[in-house]
Amino acid sequence: MNIVVLAGGISTEREVSLSSGTMVTNALRRAGHRAVLVDSFLGLDVPGDVMDVFSVEGEMEAVRVEEQAPDIEKVKAARGDSGFGTIGKNVIEVCRAADIVYMGLHGEDGENGRIQAFFDVLGIKYTGTGYLGSALAMHKGISKQMAAGSILKLAESRVFSKGRGTEGIEEIGFPCIVKPCCGGSSIGIAKATNEEELKQALADAFRYEDEVMVEQFIAGREFSVGVLGDMVLPPIEIIPRGGFYDYAHKYQAGWTEEVCPADIDKKTETAMQEMAREACRLLKLEVYARGEFILTESGELYFLEMNTLPGMTPTSLLPQEAAVLGLSYEQLCERIIELSLEKYR
Repeated sequence: MNIVVLAGGISTEREVSLSSGTMVTNALRRAGHRAVLVDSFLGLDVPGDVMDVFSVEGEMEAVRVEEQAPDIEKVKAARGDSGFGTIGKNVIEVCRAADIVYMGLHGEDGENGRIQAFFDVLGIKYTGTGYLGSALAMHKGISKQMAAGSILKLAESRVFSKGRGTEGIEEIGFPCIVKPCCGGSSIGIAKATNEEELKQALADAFRYEDEVMVEQFIAGREFSVGVLGDMVLPPIEIIPRGGFYDYAHKYQAGWTEEVCPADIDKKTETAMQEMAREACRLLKLEVYARGEFILTESGELYFLEMNTLPGMTPTSLLPQEAAVLGLSYEQLCERIIELSLEKYR
């Protein structure tokens, strides 16, 4: 098949997206597909026939994710005035020529449903969840409202808008977690143990978005559970070296220990998998997703959020979970494409 792997963009997760996209492109080429990596923001030149774009062969060099998020203003300046809004030159033309677009974007337009809705209007096939599920899962406040009253146990939380005060924030208590409502990769997230730290954490988070969630801190072990079609993958435990699973710990090799299958009893594993499945149902997620959970010392299981475009970097969790079931990286990529194409049949 002719496949566009759409990555890059202008979110703070740009490098993560390019790392995922490069690995996916290489995997699809090894599997015999004509795959091309396209930066959704910078675009590409098409000097001749658009189909010639898919003739590129060989392995692409891996993209390293640095310890700090990239400078997006420099990325914007690099493009100049070419392209259309956040969509770069020739991106739409190449995507329309592909049999399917593998969505390798992370954050903002890639995960909030905007590009998915745009592609739906243009008749462009793409992998993963549609625009509605993407939008519901991306906004942490909305996803928690959707999950309220279900089997999913939730930490106490509130959403605050920039410049509109923080009335009711005292009900959350300390310690608490401050996070941008639509962010990913732990960018802008901080733990506050007192009012001074909370004030600073809010100021930092509002640098990224106009809506911020303040959530009760739940102490415990952190897990992730992937869902692939009708199959729920084995839970993986995440043990950061240094205590906090921030941006650097997620993407720097050796900074975090991951254990899969997780060392938990069967009852807890089943409960976690059922919660991941239910979260997908409530948030209208399709094809694949990855849920995050906290297990307390007393055995209480809390649902945190769902990721609609899980990372596919060298340190990402979903490929590790799939590998436990015997699915190679290449097989996982192809399975995501197969399940996505079924949506259009």
